[in-house]
Amino acid sequence: MTDVPILKNYIDGEWVESSSKNLRDVLNPATGELIAKVPMSTVDETEEAIQAANKAFPRWRRTIPITRARYFFEMKNLMEEKFEELARQVVIENGKTIDEARGEIRRGIENVEVATGIPSLMMGYNAEDVAPEIDEIVLRQPMGVFFCLAPFNFPSMVPLWFLPAAVACGNTYIVKPSPIAPISAVRLTEVIDESGFPPGVINLVHGDVETANTLLDSPITKGVSFVGSTPVGRIVYERAAAHGKRAQVQAGAKNFLLVMPDADLERTASALMTSCYGCAGERCLAGAVILAMEEIHEPLVQLLVEKAKMIRVGNGLEEGVQMGPLITAKSKARTIDFIERGLKEGATLLLDGRDVKVDGHPNGFFVGPTIFDDVKPNMGIAQEEIFGPVMSIIKVKSYEEAIKIIHANPYGNASSIFTSSGKWAREFTYEVQTGNIGINIGIAAPVAHFPFSGMKDSFFGDLHGQGTDAIRFFTEDKVVITRWF
Repeated sequence: MTDVPILKNYIDGEWVESSSKNLRDVLNPATGELIAKVPMSTVDETEEAIQAANKAFPRWRRTIPITRARYFFEMKNLMEEKFEELARQVVIENGKTIDEARGEIRRGIENVEVATGIPSLMMGYNAEDVAPEIDEIVLRQPMGVFFCLAPFNFPSMVPLWFLPAAVACGNTYIVKPSPIAPISAVRLTEVIDESGFPPGVINLVHGDVETANTLLDSPITKGVSFVGSTPVGRIVYERAAAHGKRAQVQAGAKNFLLVMPDADLERTASALMTSCYGCAGERCLAGAVILAMEEIHEPLVQLLVEKAKMIRVGNGLEEGVQMGPLITAKSKARTIDFIERGLKEGATLLLDGRDVKVDGHPNGFFVGPTIFDDVKPNMGIAQEEIFGPVMSIIKVKSYEEAIKIIHANPYGNASSIFTSSGKWAREFTYEVQTGNIGINIGIAAPVAHFPFSGMKDSFFGDLHGQGTDAIRFFTEDKVVITRWF
């Protein structure tokens, strides 16, 4: 292909070609087709983005919050106008279905909408007469340049978990998208540019490890927001801390879903389909391990296999397709390795997705819905994050046994319970050590004005993305104590 575009950086309000000769291919995962090349930006180019954001900060910080909010009203309107275009771009480079991509764009817009409320969200608090004739107030003030290291699985939504809150608070921002799926971030930045944000307030720089390290090591940047794997997340957290930066690191997951004997099995099975196979399992909230109480194990398994066999796998741009491909050939090979590993470990393979064929797409990175039964808690398929459409079922004898299994796993992103009992739901909510809890919910995804939580090896930091956590993360409290004579 001679007309494949080479993506540009967006620095100080201008689209700039990178001088880097290190270009990586961006592929359509449904077809294997080359759709763009992305440069691994030089250190100097990353520094230019940092300097541009730093230069823009003083003026942006003095822009009153209600004026900052108006840029986000414009951005929201433009995203609505370009909604379908933005969603289709996510499908083309990520592979998820068009309905899933529409959901991603909608969640992103909701974060922009929350940012428009910044005049209220940034309010501090005060108290009169903390001592005789002395008053005290807390002001929330922006800090400077922040940045995010975004993942491939939600290339449009995840930057919007952080950027609107950071910029609305008065900070300036740099996005480094995943080199696997960078085009959606480019399209989003085009919307930002059209929204009229002042030059340097929002910047985009492509790259990989060197770019990330330049941002992390810079004495100018104040904090990082990261979404990705736990091994990389731990490195990001440690490196940020070593340089005195704030960090919110949302990392890997292994999510357990407990089905109690009193659950509505039909509705539960449908919810588990969406949880385990939505986005081809490539999301940190994907259901991975089903803990089935022995009383309902057999009928539940039968329902799950029946429903999984009906899932239509294909190109996500086709209406009616329910599951798309994995992101890369490497991801497909890794998922297949896990399936073969599960067989070696002694699990029973009830549904095998390794040989799925999609008409007209022989080069796509497809793996079909896969189900293992007779899984033991110590098996690799029950312990490690697969990030693919593989469901593992463990039969448990008691609620206590299920909780023990959940707590033995190092991850703590999300867990769900399916039950008709308020007592069991409350016990589960009270006890389980995961940041996001679902009650008869397969995907425990917080809405934009609530924080996206996480515990244990699924999160490093103190303040999560979204909600009031985000406002606190992107501002510093200044305490003012006053007495007038």
